[in-house]
Amino acid sequence: MTIDKDYLDKLIIVTSKAAISSSFLVGKKDKNLADKAAVDAMRKELNKIKMTGEIVIGEGSLDEAPMLYTGEILGNKSGPKFDIAVDPLEGTNFAVNNLPGALSVIAIAEKGNLFKAPETYMNKIATSKVEKGLIDLDYSIKKNITNLAEFKNSEPSKLTACLLDRPRHKKIIDELKDLNVNLFLISDGDVSGALLVSKPEYKVDIFLGIGGGPEGVLAASALDTHNCHFQGRFIFDRDEDIKTAKKIGISDLNKKYELNEIVKGDSIFCATAITDCMPNNSIKGVIKKSKSSFFTETIFTHKSADNKGVIKKEIIFDDTKE
Repeated sequence: MTIDKDYLDKLIIVTSKAAISSSFLVGKKDKNLADKAAVDAMRKELNKIKMTGEIVIGEGSLDEAPMLYTGEILGNKSGPKFDIAVDPLEGTNFAVNNLPGALSVIAIAEKGNLFKAPETYMNKIATSKVEKGLIDLDYSIKKNITNLAEFKNSEPSKLTACLLDRPRHKKIIDELKDLNVNLFLISDGDVSGALLVSKPEYKVDIFLGIGGGPEGVLAASALDTHNCHFQGRFIFDRDEDIKTAKKIGISDLNKKYELNEIVKGDSIFCATAITDCMPNNSIKGVIKKSKSSFFTETIFTHKSADNKGVIKKEIIFDDTKE
């Protein structure tokens, strides 16, 4: 099934209004309020759409998140059935500290075509399109970097690797330094970090390391349309995580997931910038033009239409009238 292109326009409105709502809290140092503003606005807009959509990646379970929780049904309960993955405020620390990198993110696919990721960590690796078998989670850092450099007719010292700046990545960072690979370390923003491999102008050759599993599904949804390479393996190191995995149907706890196992068929991905994003802040955050008029910039992909890019849009947002 292909998803009607009208849904792309609707989802751009969804993430744009969530971004605008959260933008009022930028720099206010309140994570909960900033996240709630994005969640409330996103949920309100999703419920206006002609669809029956189930949240498969959300803010948590019902007892953790009263809105946009995993399993929540959204839309007007008619029209096509979709799986929905959301991160209403990706990069919370960026938003509350008025730093670049905050996004409002959503992905949809036909019912059953988005992986229901548990709330655990995932080991990930992503690059632009490469030959099958060239880059693999099971290879050493040296082998992946050497293979990628040869594939690009380059050398490791001319490659750039992006990963979260975390103590758990010290060994990887040290190995990359030994190989003279350029590092682009990020403090947050797992989805936006993975997105950096999608275009040559972002000048990132490989994204790797351990981050959130749900964010891995969102990143895969974006990279799918760009024909990028992505692999992920969930990390189950707590008994409760293992129980949750088995409950949702994951039997092989060590399975390595390819891109086409995480997102299948047609899909749409939208990410609206709340604060400036991407290298050199090339994607601008929400800009207020008047009391109720805002300009937003949204990264979008629609797989079946081979439609992707960045759209700048004027959004009328007056929550006193909605």
